[in-house]
Amino acid sequence: QVQFVESGGGLVQAGGSLRLSCLASGSTFVINRIGWFRQAPGKQRELVAQIDNLGFGKYGDSVKGRFIISGDNAQNTATLQMNSLKPDDTAVYYCNAVLLNGNPAFDSWGQGTQVTVSS
Repeated sequence: QVQFVESGGGLVQAGGSLRLSCLASGSTFVINRIGWFRQAPGKQRELVAQIDNLGFGKYGDSVKGRFIISGDNAQNTATLQMNSLKPDDTAVYYCNAVLLNGNPAFDSWGQGTQVTVSS
């Protein structure tokens, strides 16, 4: 199994930036792709960004051009740089390994990190 610990969230005004960090531990050698998911109140969890072992990033339409994902395979970390934040970005952000179909690889989730964007 793999465990994920997220950090870096907070309260920011619209237009501001935040940097989220994810640390994976356990059987991390099974991870080929890691991603950031988010869940807003009353909404389903969605995948917003993912990066594979070659460093190729992929983004959801709602964050494209504003968020940048990076990963460090040696350190088992993933970072999400979030710029030009909007109130719609308000959510709890989680990281997890990602399957080819975009679904999370593991059923267990970390505590996540809250991002709140005020208008």
